Amino acid sequence: MLQTLEEPELVSAIYGRGIAYGKKGLHEAIESFKEALKQKADFIDAYKSLGQAYRELGNFDAATESFQKALLLNQNHVQTLQLKGMMLYHHGSLDEALKNFKRCLQLEPYNEVCQYMKGLSHVAMGQFYEGIKAQTKVMLNDPLPGQKASPEYLKVKYLREYSRYLHAHLDTPLSEYNTDIDLPGNFKDHWAKNLPFLIENYEEQPGLQPHIKDVLFQNFESYKPDVQELICVADHLGSMMQYETPGFLPNKRIHRAMGLATLEVMQAVQRTWANSKVRMNGKTRLMQWRDMFDIAVKWRRIADPDQPVLWLDQMPARSLSRGFNNHINLIRGQVINMRYLEYFEKILHFIKDRILVYHGANNPKGLLEVREALEKVHKVEDLLPIMKQFNSKTRDGFTVNTKVPSLKDQGKEYDGFTITITGDKVGNILFSVETQTTEERTQLYHAEIDALYKDLTAKGKVLILSAELGEVDAVCNLILSLVYYFYNLMPLSRGSSVIAYSVIMGALMASGKEVSGKIPKGKLVDFEAMTAPGSEAFSKIARSWMNLKSISPSYKSLPSVSETFPTLRTMIEVLNTDSSHCIKKTIVVV
Repeated sequence: MLQTLEEPELVSAIYGRGIAYGKKGLHEAIESFKEALKQKADFIDAYKSLGQAYRELGNFDAATESFQKALLLNQNHVQTLQLKGMMLYHHGSLDEALKNFKRCLQLEPYNEVCQYMKGLSHVAMGQFYEGIKAQTKVMLNDPLPGQKASPEYLKVKYLREYSRYLHAHLDTPLSEYNTDIDLPGNFKDHWAKNLPFLIENYEEQPGLQPHIKDVLFQNFESYKPDVQELICVADHLGSMMQYETPGFLPNKRIHRAMGLATLEVMQAVQRTWANSKVRMNGKTRLMQWRDMFDIAVKWRRIADPDQPVLWLDQMPARSLSRGFNNHINLIRGQVINMRYLEYFEKILHFIKDRILVYHGANNPKGLLEVREALEKVHKVEDLLPIMKQFNSKTRDGFTVNTKVPSLKDQGKEYDGFTITITGDKVGNILFSVETQTTEERTQLYHAEIDALYKDLTAKGKVLILSAELGEVDAVCNLILSLVYYFYNLMPLSRGSSVIAYSVIMGALMASGKEVSGKIPKGKLVDFEAMTAPGSEAFSKIARSWMNLKSISPSYKSLPSVSETFPTLRTMIEVLNTDSSHCIKKTIVVV
């Protein structure tokens, strides 16, 4: 019998095809879900999955619309409430996210994801008592014997300990302590590596102290006009850092945090070039390059307390000696990481070049044959059979290392990142890149950054006095070169990319230049630095989209960020405040 279009089996098959596509290509999945909805207009799961596919693409409006349609059909659809809540959290809409998690828990009190996210949302907004109560409920939900622990169960103890630490420091001036030094080494190491919380002789953070009150909501209008202006400018600057690439959901909370970081970096660099000292980690001294990045680290940390943003060289010595890997899967089996699609071809060309260099040195007679075979390769997946054919040592896979040329010592090169391609008999491949943060590699990069920062400070001091065009250009190149090495070092467990970009923008503003161009579609600044042949090439490509303009004089009249928000409490307050009034209030560049 021929199947008719109305039959539920066909609708299920179309929906199932969408789910299968979702692992390979979201655009195909979206088309399948839409097709399923044409056949069955009240298909809740198809709306939910369509919403999630749009969310994974980074399309907030389309995802919201699909989730809303699912909830109109059934306002008690727990999975949709959970997914919508998580999307709202990662969009920086914490209040709205919380409503979804609370509704989810009314319907399903033991839902670990909603419970964890409820606790996280409360803590991010500075409501520590409610936050820790929700976290404790997740901790009490021990897995049964033989049952695998959920990701939330594995993460929750780290979040609770970090929440207690944040609460205890709510009113301590930020200039008087250092989170990287305060948190125990093994705690940081396990948290950054996402390991189960099995830490020998761990001493818990003290419980919440009743005299320290939760963070209260601040109305935008309660801030003075110059601080309102500061917030609006920060929102605008933060939006300039948004990646226009599939997989990156805009997060207005991160935008505000990193916009404020940019302004604070600008003000701190200007003070340094004018020979003023800064107060950091309980000491008053001239600012070093790490202090400059620490300003951005501080804001990135508090914007999302779920993510361990930690300096890797401050990890325990044992962890460092083994090497700390920043690992990104580009292809794993049938799953392609769309965020990095733009770079597949660039990396493929690089690998081909390295293979030719290798064969030129080790197998010069067979070089022509290898070259001809490589010319036919247009996909990374097709490289493995060729390597097996021409190199008997290649069994299940091979690795290729990139090199980063030194500016300080001409002719010297440092290890960049490692590209790995492995495959199994069925044809599944793993194509990944990773940077290995060993102590030796870190010291080499630090020496490079130290030299550039010293040069930058000297030229910055001259610039403040003269402001000649050539000086501005030299300072701009030094800033971009310094950050080029930071990107290649990848010295943080999370957040390196946006932290470095806010330092670029802030330091450029200190030199009198403002970034007015957005990051082009498909481009990722960290990958531009990691795949550039050297710092000059990176500077050139970054400047091509930055569209640098002379800074508006009105930036000088903005209040000091570090004095306006001197504590965690004041930072959380400003990240919580609604700024819908800002739309028309951005500074005009003159």
